[in-house]
Amino acid sequence: QVQLVESGGGLVQAGGSLRLSCAASGRTFSSHHMGWFRQAPGKEREFVSFITWNSGRDYADSVKGRFTISRDYDKNTVSLQMNSLKPEDTAVYYCAATSAGSVSLWNPRAYNYWGQGTQVTVSS
Repeated sequence: QVQLVESGGGLVQAGGSLRLSCAASGRTFSSHHMGWFRQAPGKEREFVSFITWNSGRDYADSVKGRFTISRDYDKNTVSLQMNSLKPEDTAVYYCAATSAGSVSLWNPRAYNYWGQGTQVTVSS
């Protein structure tokens, strides 16, 4: 069992930065792939970034070059550094985890553990 708790959301002006953190409980954190997704009002949940158990990474095209995902195995945390934020980045951001092997980490259905979400609002 893995429990996830996000923090770090808030209100920021366009061009600003925020750093989201996801604290994971459970001794098997190091074997899980971790993802960040976001959901804006009236839209489906969409992929933002993932980091694999051995630190492979990928990003949605919309955030490449602006967002950076990282993980700290000692602290059982995953972070998402978000720079050059745009109003279209406004959404609830969710941290997710999966221990599954051959899955599409771009698909939210691949993840079996989710945090409660943290709101990010970017004003123009």
